[in-house]
Amino acid sequence: MSITRRARIARRALRRLSGADEMSIEEARVRLDQIDRLPRPRHVEYVDTLVGGVPAIVATPTLTPPTRHLLYVHGGGYVIGSPRSHIAMVANLARRASATATVIEYRLAPEHVYPAAVEDCIAAYRALVAEVDPALVTIAGDSAGGGATLSTLCALRDAGDPLPGAAYLLSPWTDLTGSGESVITRADADPMIDGSKIAEAGRVYAGDVPLDDPGVSPLFADLSGLPPMLIQTGMDEVLLSDTTRLAERAREAGVEVTLDLAEGMWHVYPAFAPLVPEATEALVRAAVFMRSRVPAPAAVPA
Repeated sequence: MSITRRARIARRALRRLSGADEMSIEEARVRLDQIDRLPRPRHVEYVDTLVGGVPAIVATPTLTPPTRHLLYVHGGGYVIGSPRSHIAMVANLARRASATATVIEYRLAPEHVYPAAVEDCIAAYRALVAEVDPALVTIAGDSAGGGATLSTLCALRDAGDPLPGAAYLLSPWTDLTGSGESVITRADADPMIDGSKIAEAGRVYAGDVPLDDPGVSPLFADLSGLPPMLIQTGMDEVLLSDTTRLAERAREAGVEVTLDLAEGMWHVYPAFAPLVPEATEALVRAAVFMRSRVPAPAAVPA
């Protein structure tokens, strides 16, 4: 399957960037947040706030009243990233899904190792559902944020909390041991991630906890009782096996899974919307999923 010209340009740019000299964590954090210098999507109100004591940006579409909620957990290997680096993509999705989106700024490693990130996700979720019906909430995340989302769902289920109506995972990092076969088979195709460094990166987040602990690597967790989930992943990334094994294990546990694999695409490719057509199409599919699994309240006119 061929990809669009814009996708090919983006792939080449990613390869050049991944081959650049390594930088410190602080430099990488600053670099990633510079994405927010680009114009944010229009017709959205942005508010910096606290949700359950966790810093966040809340993005609310203004053209039509939003009828559902999205709690978003950003990626970045648990060491970089913030609401500022991801707000444009999330706001784009929020407009399409008619959702108020909350992008949280959970604590990062190495300053704060596991379970700090998951604790912050739980706190934000509980604060959100104290105000809105959990059935109207989709919890989502990309890469490390996708793994944290899955760990959060398992922790909420075990604690007896009401679960959200749906989950949306983008290229989720679910196995910090790096045991998936795609770490090797997709090594040459992946324009972003060096598979040989996955376990090393995982130790920065896990601290003294074993990398195969279900809280750290939720691929190995009990997945029963979780809400319907959409998993979107590119076929050309070393974390592909994290997705395919997750989908298999979740289905075996009785979870409804929609698996969306994109030929020729890379890690968290939907973040390139609207520049790359395949990315825009992925967000459209995600919005359709959210609308179907998290319907509008009956009191809200269509």
